[in-house]
Amino acid sequence: MHDQPKYIPLRESTFFGDNRSERALPIGTVARGQLRADSYLYTGRLNNLDGTEFPFPITAADMKRGKDRYEIYCLPCHSPLGDGNGLIVRRGYKAPPAYTDPRLMAAGVGHFFDVMTNGYGAMPDYSVQVNVEDRWRIAAYIRALQLSQSATVGDVPQAERAQLGPSPPINPQLGGGIVTQPKQMAQPPERGQSKQQPPKNKGERK
Repeated sequence: MHDQPKYIPLRESTFFGDNRSERALPIGTVARGQLRADSYLYTGRLNNLDGTEFPFPITAADMKRGKDRYEIYCLPCHSPLGDGNGLIVRRGYKAPPAYTDPRLMAAGVGHFFDVMTNGYGAMPDYSVQVNVEDRWRIAAYIRALQLSQSATVGDVPQAERAQLGPSPPINPQLGGGIVTQPKQMAQPPERGQSKQQPPKNKGERK
């Protein structure tokens, strides 16, 4: 049982002419669940060009999921606004271009999917961390970020304009963080002074 006639992975073999025990898969072999018949879904490219459409309809639930995945994997570098000024960049990492860069505004959604799948420049790929469908959902949310940075009131449907409220001030240098007023703190008593006791009610007994 201990000394079995078997090949340890990558061990030399004299049985085959190339002396390799590891054999190449036959051409055309597809693993179960890996057929990938919809090539556009898995590549984001058509005729070797970035696609301009989504491979499935984007719903409100898809946008919510895309925002959720974006905030986990993309926000540290790209920031909440997508301006490329995230926390990691402010600590020395190479800054990515803003999504409002004219080149990215004109890029097809397949470009963002391809970058997430294969990486681009200093950005590594996220094909392991983010599944195929979620990469498309993130691309949809990136499109929403692009629109939010260039949209006007005229782009909002007339029936929904009444729901618009004043926008809170933001600081682009802090990755789009909302500016809030500092809270006024009570002055602590000086050393040797006791805290002032509230006056007692007239009817309160000593």
